[in-house]
Amino acid sequence: MSGHAYRAVDVPVPGGDLRVGVWDPTGDTTGEVLLVHGVTSSHLVWPFVVDRLTGIRAIAPDLRGRGRSNAVAGSAGLAAHADDLAATLDALGIDRILVVGHSMGAFVALAFAHRHPDRVTRLVLVDGGMPLDAPAGLDAEAMVAGILGPTAARLSMRFADVEAYLEFWREHPAFSNAWTDELDAYFAYDLVDDGEGRLRPATSYQTTVDDTVDMNTGSTLVDALAGLGHPTRLLTVPRGLQDEEPGLYAPDHLAKVLAQVPHILHDHVDGFNHYSIVLSEEGAAVLAPIIRDELASAARLGSDPG
Repeated sequence: MSGHAYRAVDVPVPGGDLRVGVWDPTGDTTGEVLLVHGVTSSHLVWPFVVDRLTGIRAIAPDLRGRGRSNAVAGSAGLAAHADDLAATLDALGIDRILVVGHSMGAFVALAFAHRHPDRVTRLVLVDGGMPLDAPAGLDAEAMVAGILGPTAARLSMRFADVEAYLEFWREHPAFSNAWTDELDAYFAYDLVDDGEGRLRPATSYQTTVDDTVDMNTGSTLVDALAGLGHPTRLLTVPRGLQDEEPGLYAPDHLAKVLAQVPHILHDHVDGFNHYSIVLSEEGAAVLAPIIRDELASAARLGSDPG
């Protein structure tokens, strides 16, 4: 990638090692950002965005149960992920940082800001972080199926080789008309050996269940939103995980949610689905300037003695 040198770091956390990708600027470093991926994703969701952040050091973990952190033992949930982010900053010698979370990563970012408020300057939430319109009374399995649908079902699938997995994604509604060569590397990274000669997605299904239940029925998000004191910017898009409308947040539901948190600045970004806002050149062209603006605002406040 132009403008950055990539390296991978393993950070000790309870239950194992967290794999963390770090993109160091090849020139002067003018800022740092912590990037947090979604529920069945990995840190390699971010290169489109990082490529437009010249001079910015980007730190992005594979959350426990995903990517090369999929062997981390123990239960998940927003609090566990938040504490893993604190351990990541400790390992890299970072005191405070702008945090950008996509999808479930936005929920994790809010939990992190609540549990470790002194480690966060500002928050950018990308199509996530606000309570979802999930039906009450569902058991864990039904909740995951209802919210994630085919995204969760994919975790139990097995593939003969990398090409078979890429073909699966090339036909996916969210990517069928917008495939790029860069997506090959992102999706290939998601595969691990299933122990029987086939390949499976790295994401742990049980961790996905734990996280989805916690996001929708636990108290962590409620407490984080109630106590939110960091400047926060939310971006939402019109189409969802299957490129369907409405997306993750139907307009009426989102309006009700935002009325409860009027201090959050909201931008609705047309023309994208839940994936393409980060996994495309066009999405990165929208998101990267926002990150730069938030970094500049954090720097101004940090230098203000008042």
